[in-house]
Amino acid sequence: MEANHSVVQEVGTPAFRMVRPHIETNRLFCGVMFLLVATTFLNQSVLSIHFGFFSLFLYRLILISATALFVVSVVKEKNLAQFWNQIKVKEVLHFLLFWLVYGIVSLLWAKSYVEGIKYLFLLVTGILFVFLAVFTFTKISRLLVFYGIWLFMTIFLLCIGLVNHFTHIQLPSSSLYGGPEYKLSYPTAVFFNQNDFATFLTISFSFYVAAAKNSRNVWIKTSTILLGLLCVYIIYLTESRASLLGIFAGLLFYLFIHLPSFLKKVTITIGLVAMALCSLILFDKVSNMFAANDVHSSNVVRLNLLKSAFHYLLDSFGFGVGAGNISYYLKNESIYDTNHVVEVHNWLVEILGNFGIFVFLGYLITYVYLFYCLYKAFRKTKDWKEKGIIEACMIGQIAFLISSISPSSVSNLYFHWVFLGFVIATLNVYKNKNRKIKGETKLRSTLRNGINRK
Repeated sequence: MEANHSVVQEVGTPAFRMVRPHIETNRLFCGVMFLLVATTFLNQSVLSIHFGFFSLFLYRLILISATALFVVSVVKEKNLAQFWNQIKVKEVLHFLLFWLVYGIVSLLWAKSYVEGIKYLFLLVTGILFVFLAVFTFTKISRLLVFYGIWLFMTIFLLCIGLVNHFTHIQLPSSSLYGGPEYKLSYPTAVFFNQNDFATFLTISFSFYVAAAKNSRNVWIKTSTILLGLLCVYIIYLTESRASLLGIFAGLLFYLFIHLPSFLKKVTITIGLVAMALCSLILFDKVSNMFAANDVHSSNVVRLNLLKSAFHYLLDSFGFGVGAGNISYYLKNESIYDTNHVVEVHNWLVEILGNFGIFVFLGYLITYVYLFYCLYKAFRKTKDWKEKGIIEACMIGQIAFLISSISPSSVSNLYFHWVFLGFVIATLNVYKNKNRKIKGETKLRSTLRNGINRK
């Protein structure tokens, strides 16, 4: 017995020593990625160093470190193919690469190379995080840690938002820092302005709602409900109507997915009628806006921004004006009066104006595809942890898409890319698990048939 034990020990010890560096590298990389997620919520409020139009801050430093660690790991272990084979959302990643390549090519017809390069840098960092997230967060346990980091860091930002409002103190990273007294009560936390903060909170609200619904701990359930309500309150303080509308739409969807099947059909019918009526009312209001004498009102300015963007799109034959150049056109070749506003204030139109119809449709199709696949997964899964994560993703997708008309630009909002990485990683984990279950079922069926034949 002792001899057998010594043989196992002699064989096992060298094997463990061979595997140990790989395990330690994986743990280190995973730890750095969790740290990267946490630093997203600090934005540029910590360690911000400026080099002309380029700035280096904590998030970017850790992103560079995570990328370097990943590259060293795959070169050393020669396991890039293994990483790639585990990806079941390749079509989504292929689109992101296409978007990036198209953006680089679009510099050929862009009028401002500086704006184009700045925008492409933001795109590269965003897409890079998505790839690293999909390669790293390959288990439900890791996604839950990711989820927990988001919930915890949001508490930190909510506290800063309350300080902003009640003490009129703003961080230097805020555009309101040193501004007029009447603006200092707007909550901005670590973000550039209150609209960016409100858009972030729409996603956080979705995470809190899903956690409250699926948690089995009374304390967690109660605290997440209260924190969700606090998100709504601070969004109200920011006066971001689009973000409030996003929360309302997310809640409607949340209620819809928990309705019995027969009620869902009735709800869809009522919803379509309501949408038709709202469209008529909205059309009347838009007509009144065009007839309004106040050409510098925010609504008229936003409409003029959209009209200008579509004008530039048509002039470019649908190919877009080039990465990051929509702001250059609005500043230097304005068609309609936008009261010196040079950002389009609409994420989908920002994509459309900069990159044209092909990237726009690709983004829209990818977004819908992710949502559809997650909805199918939600209906099939019985695990309450999986349901919670999937619900957070779906509600967050709806809330974000509507609230994304609030910020001046979304490309520089790193939490958007972090959320997108979370959504894609979640779908990848579910697809891998589903494929594994199907494989095991097929194997059992084959073995059973073989036994029956004997």
